[in-house]
Amino acid sequence: MSKIVVVGTNHAGTAAIKTMLSNYGDENEVVTFDQNSNISFLGCGMALWIGEQIDGPEGLFYSDKEQLEGMGAKVYMESPVLDIDFDKKEVKALVDGKEHIESYDKLILATGSQPVIPPIKGVEIEEGSREFKATLENLQFVKLYQNSAEVIEKLAKPGIDRVAVVGAGYIGVELAEAFQRIGKEVTLVDIAETCMVGYYDRDLTDMMSKNLEDHGIRLAYGQAVQAVEGDGKVERLVTDKETFDVDMVVMAVGFRPNTELGKGRLETFRNGAWVVNKKQETSMKDVYAIGDCATVYDNSLDDINYIALASNAVRTGIVAAHNACGHELEGIGVQGSNGISIYGLHMVSTGLTLEKAKQAGHNAVETTFTDLQKPGFIKHDNYEVTIKIVYDKDSRVILGCQMASYDDIALAIHLFSLAIQEKVTIDKLALTDLFFLPHFNQPYNYITMAALSAE
Repeated sequence: MSKIVVVGTNHAGTAAIKTMLSNYGDENEVVTFDQNSNISFLGCGMALWIGEQIDGPEGLFYSDKEQLEGMGAKVYMESPVLDIDFDKKEVKALVDGKEHIESYDKLILATGSQPVIPPIKGVEIEEGSREFKATLENLQFVKLYQNSAEVIEKLAKPGIDRVAVVGAGYIGVELAEAFQRIGKEVTLVDIAETCMVGYYDRDLTDMMSKNLEDHGIRLAYGQAVQAVEGDGKVERLVTDKETFDVDMVVMAVGFRPNTELGKGRLETFRNGAWVVNKKQETSMKDVYAIGDCATVYDNSLDDINYIALASNAVRTGIVAAHNACGHELEGIGVQGSNGISIYGLHMVSTGLTLEKAKQAGHNAVETTFTDLQKPGFIKHDNYEVTIKIVYDKDSRVILGCQMASYDDIALAIHLFSLAIQEKVTIDKLALTDLFFLPHFNQPYNYITMAALSAE
């Protein structure tokens, strides 16, 4: 019987543990360590909780210590791993305040990511804080369940009426909506000239920016934050262009892989993530890395990349689990498929934006089309859809897709995710059998029309 130790038990770690115990439980001993007091928190749902769009956090967890132990795992919670001796194959952790040594045959690293602490005056976290607690009161980082709970507790008290969110990526935009929904005066700040850079090209991000402004959120794009000021608590946010009087500042400027444990021993990517192959193997034998701490194979680039998404974490956990248990399995790569819904505006994307495709060396062009989802004679619940397909002008292969609508068009992005994975051309897409029924779409639907409109 082999002993497999998993370091980190959130999305990737949980997927790996469940896969191993469900398929190979009789053949392996599974031990896991996590420094947190809870597992499987869906951070993508914290804005719904803060914005009171759901009743509470209970539904944001899909597993717990008891479930994993019931499946046969030995689970150490609130037990941070202090060091790993890769030569002796030993993990050193702090368990109940005492050092604990655990040997392993196979090791799966699922250490995740942590918030970027930008070099901004006044932005510091308490030394040794694992929950990213800032030294300045009402300066908040958001990552864990505890972070969301703290924000909600503070918002319930009088005196926090003006909130600045720094970072206009997905999390920043979602939090801006959440704070506005509960009556706060919200300013969204980013050094970029638009929101959600990297997921969409400017014409689509402009749609989201207008959506935010229409709901009363002040946009402070193109501004570099220089300081967060206050006498013991947040009072001002200072940028290179303006000063904002605020009661709370939420930092949402991104995440970085948490890979200190293997520093100097395992090969790393340009951002510090552990480099893995399609079996999730690191550069060291019997050591695997999964989730936000590791690279993924990006089919739109035909190369490794770093894409931190819960969906990727789960899939990499499944692949590593099979390989660690001796069953060879390769992942098929990802496209970075993602989505967001703000005030009813749904936006989804996969693969490369036009800008990213050009940066990657493609002779990239786009085809864009806007039309009603259903025939014009459907008078109710019939919204416009905008679609942009990015493809290589020479090979004709589809590289990416972006869509936006107040209709629920989310499932359509899966078609493009598969198209990128399988190297489908824009010409083949134009003739793909897509069904028609007035209740759902038009005979010449927006996907077909965008493909037919390609150069």
